[in-house]
Amino acid sequence: MRKIVRAVALVSIFATLIVLSVASQAQVNHAAHRPEGMWVNPNTVPPFALVYDEEGREIISPDHPRRIIGYFVSWRHGKDGQPAFLVPDIPWSKITHINYAFAHIENNRISVGPDSPDNPSIGMEWPDVPGCEMDPEFPYKGHFNLLNKYKKLYPHVKTLISVGGWAETGGYFDLEGNRVANGGFYEMTKTIEGINTFADSCVEFLRKYGFDGIDIDYEYPTSMSKAGNPEDFWISDQLRGTLWRQYELLMKTLREKLDEASVQDNKYYLLTVAAPSSGYLLRGMEAHQVSKYLDYVNIMSYDMHGTWNKFVGHNAPLFDTGQDTELKHWNAYSAFDNIGYLNTDWAYHYFRGSMPPGRINIGVPFYTRGWQNVSGGTHGLWGEAPLPPGMPHPPGTGDHVGSTIPPGYGAQGIDNIWHDVDKEGKEIFAGVNPMWHAKNLEHGILGSYLPIYGIDPADGEANQLIGTYQRYYDAVAVAPWLWNETKKVFLSIEDEQSIAEKAQYVIDRGIGGIMCWEFAGDYAYYPERGEYFIGDTLITTMYEKFKNASPYNAKLANKPMPTQSIDIVPSIGGFAIGDNNFPITPKLRFTNNTSQTIPGGTKFEFTMATSTSSRINDQSGAGLTVVSSDHTGNNIGGLKGDFHYLTFTLPSWKSIAPGDYYELTINYYLPASMPSNFQVTIDGQKYAFKCEYPDGGADGTTPTPTPTPTPTPGTSPTPTPTPTPTPTPGTSPTPTPTPTPTPTPGSGYPAWDPNTVYVRGDRVTHKGKVWEAQWWTVGEEPGTTGEWGVWREVQGGGPTPTPTPTPTPTPTPTPTPTPTPVISPTPSPTPTPTPSPTPTPTPGSGVQPWQAGVSYKVGDQVTYQGIVYQCRQAHTALVGWEPPNVPALWLPL
Repeated sequence: MRKIVRAVALVSIFATLIVLSVASQAQVNHAAHRPEGMWVNPNTVPPFALVYDEEGREIISPDHPRRIIGYFVSWRHGKDGQPAFLVPDIPWSKITHINYAFAHIENNRISVGPDSPDNPSIGMEWPDVPGCEMDPEFPYKGHFNLLNKYKKLYPHVKTLISVGGWAETGGYFDLEGNRVANGGFYEMTKTIEGINTFADSCVEFLRKYGFDGIDIDYEYPTSMSKAGNPEDFWISDQLRGTLWRQYELLMKTLREKLDEASVQDNKYYLLTVAAPSSGYLLRGMEAHQVSKYLDYVNIMSYDMHGTWNKFVGHNAPLFDTGQDTELKHWNAYSAFDNIGYLNTDWAYHYFRGSMPPGRINIGVPFYTRGWQNVSGGTHGLWGEAPLPPGMPHPPGTGDHVGSTIPPGYGAQGIDNIWHDVDKEGKEIFAGVNPMWHAKNLEHGILGSYLPIYGIDPADGEANQLIGTYQRYYDAVAVAPWLWNETKKVFLSIEDEQSIAEKAQYVIDRGIGGIMCWEFAGDYAYYPERGEYFIGDTLITTMYEKFKNASPYNAKLANKPMPTQSIDIVPSIGGFAIGDNNFPITPKLRFTNNTSQTIPGGTKFEFTMATSTSSRINDQSGAGLTVVSSDHTGNNIGGLKGDFHYLTFTLPSWKSIAPGDYYELTINYYLPASMPSNFQVTIDGQKYAFKCEYPDGGADGTTPTPTPTPTPTPGTSPTPTPTPTPTPTPGTSPTPTPTPTPTPTPGSGYPAWDPNTVYVRGDRVTHKGKVWEAQWWTVGEEPGTTGEWGVWREVQGGGPTPTPTPTPTPTPTPTPTPTPTPVISPTPSPTPTPTPSPTPTPTPGSGVQPWQAGVSYKVGDQVTYQGIVYQCRQAHTALVGWEPPNVPALWLPL
């Protein structure tokens, strides 16, 4: 397993180039190397050119055009008798970044515990392990010494210290293994004093231990109730109304202090986060406005399904398939225009809305999740496995969080060797295993390591190798699984096929790279042992796919942006808290920081992520319009593009004086990150926003035409919001696209249509008046529902205060998983069957039309609606898998 490194030369050509580059930094315009979309620090320009090229791409090494990031965990040190994974075991030549897990927060300072021989980070030694000899250059020992020792041999690899994680976000473990519930991030971020103390300690920590950056794993600063580690609910729930605001302050402070230290040390320090992929969690994280402070984001695009509920599905699907039973249970497909919102592709597009592809890394798990006693589904997939009646619900699930959905019956024993334990020391059933153990199960191998994990066949069937673990593959979701028909056990896995396809997805979309949790779960086969064990097969698969790939896409926009810029600053806020945040109705503000007045009639344009549907409008009478969308319809096989393109025009009577702002309330339905690619048109000249594109030629001032005098509109008295009845639980409307009715002249709002579904905040005109829906409705005529009814008259039709959102039935439950990074649901192999026309062959092509029920192999060609497609994955076609719907299966020619 261990690969002993024998370095022939300590300084490579690449290292020499780095030295030469550093020597010439005085002549470099560092601001020109700033990655697109990153915050412009008004106080200092950090030495971007030390790690970024002229295009704002991270400089790594010639054979690493994309990132391969792995988490190295402190607790696999081997001193406890379990298999060790030490610094020499890292596949150094094939990776680009190491995230060390974890540091914690103690007395508002970053810490890895006391300097002790038992501390694996800074005190432990392995004198009998080849390659683990301590480097005397460093005053500390442990993993930190070895990381810096090996960085000398592999100077292209950067190391980051990860702070928090599932178990140490709200506390930490002492050297005896006892958890100290000190509040962690939750307590530290209460005050600016705590934040400053923490940020200063991070700078000191990086300097002391030689790390290249900080990775914040705060799980989670969301306003959603009962989110994160159940052991932290005592503090997280009481603070959830302020968590995001304080998190923004934390990240801004960290960025400022790291920038200052970078200038002082002539060493650029990275700031990254591990971000959730769960639409449920992201709904409580506003528009993830902190992305601008980050060098990149690592998406924890796993734990889409798990035993926190009974729904059986993939751990880390790449795409939605339209068949996710958890989403179906909550009517999520019908409520959200058939967008399945919990898969890697959806999460990527959420962040793509505000970041270039190259500043995003998708995540993959090197561990399984699984259930036992599964019923229904296809070989277990999309079946159910509720915990048997009478068994206690694990913390954070079922009756502990007020959920009507029972927790899942997790796989146990031989199907759960990487399990956690409860407070009584009993196994928590969750089907968690390293991938090397899953490979042994797949091949019917009884691993020699099982006694180390307490697996004794004499203890009963749960610890015995019974039945066959058959591998199946979901070609649309890009997700394999194991199914044991005898035991009714389902284990979601990753292997070379799924990792290779995910790597190709990263290449094709210009994404920055892949992050994995964690190195020690990867596998290799050892013939001399006759079994699989810890290796680097999956990391090698990524490396081989990436090494000859093109550079990642460093551009924020997909279309040319104006060459001149203007100092208008967009911001977003006013989000409702928790479940009240549906529909999502924040206020988008534009602040004029120029010395000139922005005149009425100015056209504003911006983009939003396709993670939400194209149903986007405003509640302010601004006439916000979706001009075009890169994606419409369902997302089976992936979202087809990145952005919705929106525009509105400043009313002719409304100008924005220097220092003043214009604000509108926007309305959308699925989480989307901060809008981006802002531009305005003044007097026929287009300008980008300086905060996104600081190198434009406007310098914060623009020739501003004199506004044409226009009549002042009539007074619009502000009505008093009426009490809003609470909607009946369980109503989850299915929006039906309808023709847009003709608006009442001058109102900017469409006429009421009895066949259209309206939700809270929608406005219509009817009989010469403007009305606003207070909750979901269809067919109820405005003016007939009474004072306390669904429709409230908006006097004058102008902007009105938005009432405090009332709790709305949401398609996402509130369970929180047992110690894992993320909660979420997942996709499936069979989309909802819908009749589709039988296509006619393209005349003269000789290619047969696509047909449901036909088995296709790689390279087969078909026609569909006049277009020729080539098969990318062998499969048997089903109704709903028409070529345009599943780009994972068909490539248009």
